[in-house]
Amino acid sequence: MSAAASGYRSLLRAPGAAAFFLAATTGRVGIAMTGLGLVWLLHARTGSYATAGLAAAVFALAEAVVGPQLARLVDRFGQTRVLPLYLVAHGAAVVGVLVSTTPAVAVVAAGCAGAAVPQLGALSAARWAHLLRGDADDLPSAFSLESLANATSFLLGPVLVTALGAAGRTTAASLLAAGLILAGGTALALQRRTAPPPRRGAGRFRGERPALLAPAFLILALLNLAIGLYFGTMGVAVAAFAVGHGIPGAATPLIAAGSVAGLLSGWLYGLRRRRTPARLQLVLATGWLTATAALLPLAPSAVWLGVALVLTEAAVPPTLVLLTVLTERSVRPSVLTQAFTWNNSASAAGSALAASLAGRAADTWGASAALAQAPAAGLLLVALALVLLRAPRRRPVQP
Repeated sequence: MSAAASGYRSLLRAPGAAAFFLAATTGRVGIAMTGLGLVWLLHARTGSYATAGLAAAVFALAEAVVGPQLARLVDRFGQTRVLPLYLVAHGAAVVGVLVSTTPAVAVVAAGCAGAAVPQLGALSAARWAHLLRGDADDLPSAFSLESLANATSFLLGPVLVTALGAAGRTTAASLLAAGLILAGGTALALQRRTAPPPRRGAGRFRGERPALLAPAFLILALLNLAIGLYFGTMGVAVAAFAVGHGIPGAATPLIAAGSVAGLLSGWLYGLRRRRTPARLQLVLATGWLTATAALLPLAPSAVWLGVALVLTEAAVPPTLVLLTVLTERSVRPSVLTQAFTWNNSASAAGSALAASLAGRAADTWGASAALAQAPAAGLLLVALALVLLRAPRRRPVQP
């Protein structure tokens, strides 16, 4: 019986699935806390938002740039051998931030922490692909579950950090974040049975780069960058809208409404099996996102914006799940962790770029101009999805 018929429980009943999923989810809560935790910690110590923001930016940049290189080692040598090294390096870097005596040292240590943060979402997704090999119909449900775990982590993590930071427990917030990452990562590293096998043989290793340069995967990386443009826009633009309308307190419930809609949409999407080809589904999902996002810059009130956010965010989880499914189909299993990590990096880069552009647009032309970036990102998504629809469908030869 497929997961689509029996729900997510059948997936988690697979041997070892619940254990690695819960371990990775625990660690992802810590990852979601780390960047904001650095802001709270370093602002409390230095009194400077510039220093705190620089440390968070360097952390994110190092994660985006170095993460795929470490993922390459994971694919070559295996999760259980490489992940402990990640964890030791990340823990040492966090200690470096905590004991730093100058802003420069803190920023450098934050960059090291970002470079060594384990990509637990990619590792968990790679385990699902390995566990469900031969059960392609169940993979969308598994990746929907991953999407839900990621969304929940990035809702819960910032709440925990903010609560501790507001109470003056900034060091405790960073320690909790690191503790969750180390606990979840260690639990994952100890689970050898569900880990994908490491690559063996120099000949296969030489074929790695062409596999990641396949046209379909490059398009998927650009699609992840485009969805990052959407994410980066919304965080800034919604806040600018609320402040510009004299209701700054409305930003939180607006974001929360969209997030809840996305969680519900992702949950429902993963419960059903669909016969429609995944590439065509992606065109439909990105088309819905674009059409509903066009309502955002037209919003005259918070209520309008809230409704538009709910409609738009409903398209995000299916889009993310489809991008993951199509990535799994477009590359060899021997480079799957790298592929997932490159997608994460592309999304992070798009988010950082869009946040900067949205901030400038809001300052110069107002919140509506910033919100207009969302349908623009949607149009790019649709265009790339249409290109992918026509791209060659032949999957690389499996090792």
